[in-house]
Amino acid sequence: CPTGIDIPIEERSGEEIRKVNDTAVAPPDVKVYNPAFDVTPAKYITAIVTEKGIIKPPFKENLQKIMY
Repeated sequence: CPTGIDIPIEERSGEEIRKVNDTAVAPPDVKVYNPAFDVTPAKYITAIVTEKGIIKPPFKENLQKIMY
């Protein structure tokens, strides 16, 4: 998908935002947009944060280094 426009984005429950540890932090009628992820154009990605560290450009080369 060249632009990401066709990638369906799951919308998660607003309760995940309105409550923290079962404690309300916002009124139940507050409208919430809670996408599971977003689609960010590659030109805006400056690093990728992983469990193994922060990957900086060149991404292909540096991702291969941490994977193998």
